[in-house]
Amino acid sequence: MPTKQEITEFSELIEALNYELGDIPYIDTVTQHCLTSGLEIEVAATLLSPALRMKIQEEAEHGNMIKSKQRDKLPL
Repeated sequence: MPTKQEITEFSELIEALNYELGDIPYIDTVTQHCLTSGLEIEVAATLLSPALRMKIQEEAEHGNMIKSKQRDKLPL
């Protein structure tokens, strides 16, 4: 189980990498980091902070990759 410090450092690394790569989707940023560093995707998943998880979820919902969990929102 990762420590709070490891999760914080990983989140900061992903945020910086996302900015550096030109603001690509966060899931792509995490995947790119795993490919370049040799970190396994399963390990990276345990290092995601709640804020990063939320950003990835929102991007997936916006891209219709997963169903939206917001039921109180009116369709536009």
